[in-house]
Order: sequence, then C-alpha cells, then structure tokens
Amino acid sequence: MREATLRERALGLLARREHSRTELARKLAAHVGPEDDLQALLDDLSRRKLLSDERYAESRAHALSRKFGAARIAQELRARGLDKGLAERASAAARVTEVERARAVWLRKFKRPATGRDERARQMRFLQSRGFSFDAIRAVIRGADED
Repeated sequence: MREATLRERALGLLARREHSRTELARKLAAHVGPEDDLQALLDDLSRRKLLSDERYAESRAHALSRKFGAARIAQELRARGLDKGLAERASAAARVTEVERARAVWLRKFKRPATGRDERARQMRFLQSRGFSFDAIRAVIRGADED
C-alpha cells in the first residue's frame, strides 16, 4: 500500500471539515517530505478556493455560537491562527443574538432563577466564562429574576 501524497492528505482533511491555513499546515507538517513544498501546496489550495480562512471562520463561529458568547468565539478563532480582524468579523454575527443565546445557555445550565446573591454571582460568572458580554449577562439575570 502506497503512502498518500501531501496533496491527497490535505484534500482528505478538507473533505471532512473546513480548516484554517495555520491548522492545515500544522497537521501536514509531520508528513512533509524532501520533495514537498507545503507553502506552495497551501497557496494552490487557497487559489482553487479549497482552503479558505474566511469560510473556516464563519463555519467555526457558527458551531461555537451554540455555547459561547462573541468574545469567546473571537478568542477561539484567534487561537486557531486567524488574524484578529477576521476573528472579529466572524464573531460579529454572534453579537446580534447574544442575549437570546446567553438565555438559552443559562436555561440549559440552571433552569431557574437564582435564589440568593451568591447563586446569582455564580450564574453570572458562568455566563462570563462562556464569553458573553456583561450587558447580555445582566439582561438574562434580570429577566430571570422578573419571571
């Protein structure tokens, strides 16, 4: 059985899901042979629209938006090697629905309003750790207290 070429490996990875350029380069680095030019391969894949940081950012932001706030989404994208501007643009869509998503995350975790000050603080810290803005957290906690 023959060893897969670097291009075949790259196409196999991209067929499964979107990858950022940095992430794909990291995964392929261990398989680069003396005759391979990784940067040229990545440039070719980008030119053919098979590799796109923008598409990856949009896809990843959408997947993360089920659990996290816009700040955490942007941080996760930057950690995956995307530049700050692209990460901010991809997470901007999440900012529009942040209060609704924070409420959904809060409901899944807590199910009922806080009964005391300590519990309210714990709920707020949880939402903050998920990257939701203070305004969204305040709206969720206030709305829960009013229910």
